[in-house]
Amino acid sequence: MQKTGWERGTIVQSLAGRDKGYYLCVVGEEGGMPLVCDGKERPLARPKKKNPKHLAPVACETFTWQLRGNNALRRALNQLAARGAA
Repeated sequence: MQKTGWERGTIVQSLAGRDKGYYLCVVGEEGGMPLVCDGKERPLARPKKKNPKHLAPVACETFTWQLRGNNALRRALNQLAARGAA
């Protein structure tokens, strides 16, 4: 099932590519493809376009306040990974 209309702040896990297994945050959408960041390899200033088939939503919560900066986003994603991804 392919998700369309990615909501800003949605937490996803990469299923394919160099970042496979990483937790990422959707920061926007361009041409039907979500733009994702992790705060380190992909900072907020340089989001990556990712094929929607290669992403799986992992948390029912959304991160919006964490999008204030790379450090806050990285901390929030690390906490999510540490507790087992909801």
